[in-house]
Amino acid sequence: MIDGVSARTLSEIARLERTRNYLHPGAVADAIRLWKSYAHRPARELWHDYEWGNVHWYCCGDPLEGRLLLDTVMQAMSPQGARELRRIVSRIDAVWNLPSPPYAGDRG
Repeated sequence: MIDGVSARTLSEIARLERTRNYLHPGAVADAIRLWKSYAHRPARELWHDYEWGNVHWYCCGDPLEGRLLLDTVMQAMSPQGARELRRIVSRIDAVWNLPSPPYAGDRG
């Protein structure tokens, strides 16, 4: 289940997940969940992942690979379905691209 998309788009995603060898049932919803969870993490944790990696990604999925998968899926979808999924992904991307708050000692 993906909140914010029509039944038609969900059906199209399910068809892609059944017919593409790089997908499995639920792969798109998993990728959205991973990317959303990652984008909402504090900047210090993101920096730690950038510097040293994240060992949990081996078992639980890499959110950056999930984001790339979403791009691939949107390219394979119909224009209407891709537009609906892109709207969801764009909201998450907007959170990811928010500027970090200034440091307490930064007086600018």
